[in-house]
Amino acid sequence: MKKNIGISDRWIRVVAGLIIIAAGVYYKSWWGLVGLVPLSTALIRTCPLYLPFGLSTRRGK
Repeated sequence: MKKNIGISDRWIRVVAGLIIIAAGVYYKSWWGLVGLVPLSTALIRTCPLYLPFGLSTRRGK
């Protein structure tokens, strides 16, 4: 898949994912697993929701 996540978008996703996971652990809720979504998209640098709309926050190619 084409990479479409820029550096600032990537860091926002990492921080948001870690906060959601931490909140899930703190409150002992399985909803913390939702934090894996932004974290995983940041790690693979591809957001599947951006693809159909042709969006990209990545500079360059």
